[in-house]
Order: sequence, then structure tokens, then C-alpha cells
Amino acid sequence: MDIGKKTRARSKSLEIEATERDHVSIEITNDNIMLQSSIKEKMESISLSHCIYKVHEQLFRGNENNYFPSLVAIGPLHNGNETHKLMQDKKWRYLNTLLNRKPYSDATLDTCIRALKRMEQKSRNFYGEKIEMVSDNFVEMMLIDGCFIIELFLEFAFKSLRRRDDICFGTNDVIFKLRCDLILFENQVPFFVLEKLFHLVPIPKECNMSLVELSLFFFRKLIPENHAHFPRKIFSPPQTLHLLDLIRQHFLPTSPQILSSGVQTNNQRNIPHATNLDSVGIRVKRAISESPFNVSFYDGELKIPSLEIHSYTEILFRNLIAMENHYPACSKHVTSYVTLMERLIQSNRDVRFFRNKEIIIDGHEREGEIVFLFQKLHVDLNVKEFYYNGLCEEINGYQSRRIGLCGIIRHVYHRTRLGVAGLSLAMLILVFLFTGVFFSTVYFLLHHFQ
Repeated sequence: MDIGKKTRARSKSLEIEATERDHVSIEITNDNIMLQSSIKEKMESISLSHCIYKVHEQLFRGNENNYFPSLVAIGPLHNGNETHKLMQDKKWRYLNTLLNRKPYSDATLDTCIRALKRMEQKSRNFYGEKIEMVSDNFVEMMLIDGCFIIELFLEFAFKSLRRRDDICFGTNDVIFKLRCDLILFENQVPFFVLEKLFHLVPIPKECNMSLVELSLFFFRKLIPENHAHFPRKIFSPPQTLHLLDLIRQHFLPTSPQILSSGVQTNNQRNIPHATNLDSVGIRVKRAISESPFNVSFYDGELKIPSLEIHSYTEILFRNLIAMENHYPACSKHVTSYVTLMERLIQSNRDVRFFRNKEIIIDGHEREGEIVFLFQKLHVDLNVKEFYYNGLCEEINGYQSRRIGLCGIIRHVYHRTRLGVAGLSLAMLILVFLFTGVFFSTVYFLLHHFQ
């Protein structure tokens, strides 16, 4: 009997101890939620590499309009510029419109401020330059700029949300300038800031689109769309640095890279330009692909997806190249593509050749302007970072194997001024040679067997 009582007493004691241990562990967890959150945010902010830098002078010198905002400043690098005062007032009106779309706007504002305060250090580390702004001013700037972008995208997608006197939608020229400013490398805010605000502010019931979808709709003229039958790629926010990066992701190649098998040299890029490819036996065709960068070469056939040249092409490519040359973790796909096209397009004839193949699609640009465009965009690229090394190597290898009598004839046909006359003369000489050999042989045989 005593033994049973002792056993039950001991079991009860163990249960109480276990309960106390559980209670203590829960208590400690609750007490440290704020500390854990703070430590996690600090670790994230330290691990996040700088993504936005000021563009080097050697890139923007003489082309400031392609790198600096003309209408609206976004982020800290151009904040406070008096030339953007008109749009700064517009930002405040957009903030008011967005927050007051539903009741309890003060509570929403407070929630946004608290969220941005928690992300402040992470947001500051996003920039390669030290941001000389006090905490409140920095958070206010992120709130105003982020909400301006969200409201702009909403009103662009849903006309019923616009006011009749809204200057942003008064003329196509304003929308054009806004698009240009929002794709500038220096004129960005972190996408995680936009995403956080998008989930905190009241979104109108008309909108069933995500922030990524709204962004792509606003920038639809800049994104390759000539292959509309391919499913549109939607990227989740952790993979997107900012709006310019979101656009860049839709240009990146999706087909396997042609790997280089030999020693990589700068001479390897010296492939024939477009109108000379046929002279070395290489056929050029337009590829149907989801990315204009999916250039391929197989069995003497070079396939190049079409590229639309429009009013945004230069400013977009310039800032994509700036991003690739300033952000260390960024691959050089755009820079490589421009280098390849600059090699293929050397003259107006090359532009006409690509136009006829529907590889170059343009609205009003003259042939000389397109040639000059790729020459202007070209920047020096380390040979090891050139994405198309393997492609150029295969083209040059195929060209070497094709050198022979037929290759020489094609070369004469395409490169001489006389063209057809030159080829005819060469063929006539060959006929005379063969005729002479034939009659010499017959004469020898007749006299030999007499």
C-alpha cells in the first residue's frame, strides 16, 4: 500500500515538474519574440548585398538623360531635387488617395510606418552609397515613393480610379517619361518594400492582380511580347530586386547555353556580320522563342529570336547594362547580347538583312540609327563573362570547315562589286580550263594509240 502511494506521489511530482518546465519554456519564448525578430532582421540586412549604385561617370558622361530622372525621383539617390517638385506634390496626393480608399486610414498609416521602420536598416543596405538621411525622413520617403508607385500602377490598370485632371494620364508623353524614370538604375526602391506596402494598404475591389502583374502591365511595352503564345513568366518577390530587375528577368535566356570547349579569347567574337554569314555557308533564320536572348547555332543554321526596337530600347538597355556592371552578383546577359548584335550588325545592309528575316522589328528608326544604337550601347566585357563564347566558337569552327572551292566562289559572289559578273567570269575560266584539259587528253590518246 505504501509502495503504491509513493509511486503515485512520485508520478504526480514528475508531472508537476514537466508542466513547470513546459511553462517556463513557453514563457521564455514569449519574452524573446521581439529580440528574435530584431536579430533575424539584422542578419537579413547584413547578408543582403548592395543592389543599387550610382552609375559610373564613364557610362553616363554625355548621356545623363538616359540615367537621371527627368520627371519623378524615386528612392534616396535623387531625393530632394527641385526639378521634381511638381511630381513630389503628386506623390502626396496619391498617398492620400491610396490610404483613404477605405476607413481607418490613420491605423493603416501607422501600420505602414511600423513595418517600414522594421525594414529600415535592410532598406538602407540595399544601396551602395551611404544614405545621409535621418530615420524619419528615410521612412517617410520609402512610404511616399512606394505608395506613389502602387497607386500609379492601379490607376494605369483601372481607368475608373483616375481623376479627370490627373496630370499623370493627361498625355502619352507623361506616361512615357514616367516609364523611363521608373526603369532607371539609380531611381529604384527595394521590391520587398513595395510588396510589403501592397499587402498593407487598401487595394480596390476592382483589382485582382498581384503587384508583379500590375508592374508587368504598366511596363508591357518594354517587355518582349512578340512571342505571346508562350506563357508569361511570373516571379515571386524574393527573386526580384526592384522594378528594373523584374523587367530584366523577362529578357534572360531560357534555353541551354552553348558551352565553350576551347581557350577563350577576344578574337573568338570576330564572327562574320549578318550579310556575310551566307557567304560562309551559314543560314540565318528567325527563332520563335520566349526570350530574344535565346540565340542558337546548329548544323550551319543560326537562329535568332526577333527584337523590337522602340522608343524605350536605348534607355532600357543602358540601365540594364549599368545594373550588370555595378551589381557584382549580376550575370552579363544583356551586355553579352549587345556585344553579339554589335558584331552582327555592322552596316545598313545588315539591318535590312535582319529586317527581311523579321529578326529586327522597328517602328520608325532608320537603318543607320540602329547600327549606331548598338555601337553606342557597347561596353568592354571580360571574355570569360561573354555569354555567347560557345556560340561564336561553333560559328567560327563551322566557317573554317567550309573553306574550299565553294566557299571561295560564294565569297567572290558576295564581296566583289561586280557580283554576278565576277562569279560568271570565274565559272567561264573554269570551263575553259576543263575544256583545255579534255581536248589535251583526247589529243594525247589519239596519238598514243595510233
